[in-house]
Amino acid sequence: MSDTRKIKRALISVYDKTGLNELAQGLHESGVAIVSTGSTAAQIAALGIPVTQVQEVTGFAECLDGRVKTLHPNIHAGLLADLREQSHQQQLADLNIEPFELVIVNLYPFSQTVASGASVDECIEQIDIGGPAMVRGSAKNHANVAIVVDPTHYKEVLSAARGEGFTHAQRLALATTAFRHVASYDVAVASWLGGISATRDEAFPAWVGSVYERAETLRYGENPHQQAALYVSPSGPEGIAQAEQLHGKEMSYNNYVDADAARRAAYDFAEPAVAIIKHANPCGLAVGETIAQAYLRAHATDPVSAFGGVIATNRPVTKEMAAAVVDVFTEVISAPGFDPEALEILQTKPSLRLLVTPAVAETESIETRPISGGILRQTKDVFQADGDNPANWTLVAGSTADSDTLADLAFAWRAVRCVKSNAILLASDGAAVGIGMGQVNRVDSAKLAVARADSRAAGSVASSDAFFPFADGLQVLLDAGVRAVVAPGGSVRDEEVIAAANAAGVTMYFTGTRHFFH
Repeated sequence: MSDTRKIKRALISVYDKTGLNELAQGLHESGVAIVSTGSTAAQIAALGIPVTQVQEVTGFAECLDGRVKTLHPNIHAGLLADLREQSHQQQLADLNIEPFELVIVNLYPFSQTVASGASVDECIEQIDIGGPAMVRGSAKNHANVAIVVDPTHYKEVLSAARGEGFTHAQRLALATTAFRHVASYDVAVASWLGGISATRDEAFPAWVGSVYERAETLRYGENPHQQAALYVSPSGPEGIAQAEQLHGKEMSYNNYVDADAARRAAYDFAEPAVAIIKHANPCGLAVGETIAQAYLRAHATDPVSAFGGVIATNRPVTKEMAAAVVDVFTEVISAPGFDPEALEILQTKPSLRLLVTPAVAETESIETRPISGGILRQTKDVFQADGDNPANWTLVAGSTADSDTLADLAFAWRAVRCVKSNAILLASDGAAVGIGMGQVNRVDSAKLAVARADSRAAGSVASSDAFFPFADGLQVLLDAGVRAVVAPGGSVRDEEVIAAANAAGVTMYFTGTRHFFH
């Protein structure tokens, strides 16, 4: 039997009616007989195109408010008959059932209904049954049937209908897309049902499913000998993966990692903020009255390390900021927007990647990390209403901080959250001046922060992402001349640490909240 299948009969049942009129008209002009359901059939008939209602094929009117209409042997035998088998052809003839060569189906908008905040019963009604059954049956029988689930393929459909039909390779590709479509749909339903059925004390459901589609093949991974690709979740929250690139070279694996870290850091602040990231760690972080001022302060944190960095802002990039950054070698700038004058300035750098990203941070409350043989899931580390609010901190050493010092401590405490543990951050006037990150002990982190701050350490404030296990790490900061410190507290040697701060006459607050970042 020929590899192609001339399209003589098509079954059409679509919720999304994009392109339906042109499709039906083209099929009719190509001599294809159309069988359809409900509102799809009504729209086709309104065009004056002959259409056979499904109930005419089944001999059974749809019932149960439309829950049952295509679930019938006269439909599914026409979808599943393998015409390569003489016995199947004979059975169809005996049963007076005609086969379909083309099936066009898309499903009820379940995910959109859930996202709209609809009631449980409304969401349940958008769980499609007949649609997935037709899609799966047709996709299984792709040796004989072409299954189309996406209106973007209608042009191919009409081309095939006017010609000799789809080739086997084309039907196989369409079937693969169809099975992915149904799999994504089933995952969405199963995940939602698992969420609403979970008990109140069950933070994580017993089953987790997710679907990702390849958006881009990258040049290479972390290193040139590694391959890499970017995948996105069709129903997931928007983030750096959905950024619109306005200019520059294509994004690399490392660019995405660093841009994501920078965006996370910048959106930790309500004020205009700029984060500069190298190797997933901040080398510059600051707030300001304007985004240009925030950038200048962030760059001053560590100008040497900022070379070749990735920048993120939580405000549109202005002409003033662009003028300041254009002469500094930068890999990526991620921002919620770029003023026209800023774009004109920055586009003079051919390789500089300019990304427009969603203007708010993700709302997903769970984050996932792969490990060998499985994944880890946890609730995201968000700022707490109690321990992260300076009004709720406990003064454990020295005198109460004045308003300027407390503001710097509040900045330092929010800023240290984006620094890899062990983390120590020194700050002054709304900007980081020294950052110690990723060390295996807190003493080394303190030394690194002080070394990078140099003379700016004296008079700065310090934050630590976790408690000081001994007084030695704090002592490094005290010897450098910091004027105030904020840390979680909670060490068995807290009294020793507090005593060191009191001996130096330095103000120290405990938050009771930790912000490890591995």
